[in-house]
Amino acid sequence: MNENKEIFLTKEGLNELQEELKDLKENKRPEVINQIKEARAQGDLSENAEYHAAKDKQGQIEARIKELEYLIDNATIISSTKSNSIKIGSTVEIEYVDDKEKDTYQIVGSTEADPFENKISNESPIAVAIMGKKVGDTVSIESPNGNYDVKIISIK
Repeated sequence: MNENKEIFLTKEGLNELQEELKDLKENKRPEVINQIKEARAQGDLSENAEYHAAKDKQGQIEARIKELEYLIDNATIISSTKSNSIKIGSTVEIEYVDDKEKDTYQIVGSTEADPFENKISNESPIAVAIMGKKVGDTVSIESPNGNYDVKIISIK
């Protein structure tokens, strides 16, 4: 985990992480402990694939628990309050100037980004370019595929 990077989460995102953490601690961790116990009972551990698989799974679960605890403890909760300018938490409708296509995105922290749900990271090229802009502004976006312009249609 990068100790210096600010972690932005919506309330919903925080709740999802808390639910995942609860499931790992209350369900997944005890399951893998039982799998290890059962595999140990089978005898010779040096050639016991079930034991080694369970230990690997335990390591992954413990690492994820540690990561989730860090994210939850260090999260900055973002709200989607109405604003005249774009900020983390804003839902923004943009129009691509070249082809007049429109898209709507919610700007969230990188932990919650999900392009399939139209949630983009505050670190993405679009979000970086439109942060602080207002309805009616036209912004040039720098991307790996070349520059393009978008117009801000609405901010929620």
